[in-house]
Amino acid sequence: MPTEAQIAGGHKATLNNPNVSEGAKQHSKEVLDNEFNGGDVPKAGDDENKNPGNVAGGLKATLKNPNVSEEAKQSAKDRLDNM
Repeated sequence: MPTEAQIAGGHKATLNNPNVSEGAKQHSKEVLDNEFNGGDVPKAGDDENKNPGNVAGGLKATLKNPNVSEEAKQSAKDRLDNM
């Protein structure tokens, strides 16, 4: 079952997709405005239930990945330092 964040994300994607009809965009805008406070919902992956060891492992992998930007590596390093 999708979370509210995933549902709202789908409607937000509809609004930004050039291949979607104006009617569908209007429907998604109405759903966001009426049911999701304009799309202001908690993120799907909030940190409250994440395993800290897995988070640290992912951040360490980011530091070693040659396809990751220096900016992203610095952000991962900063997050690791704050754990």
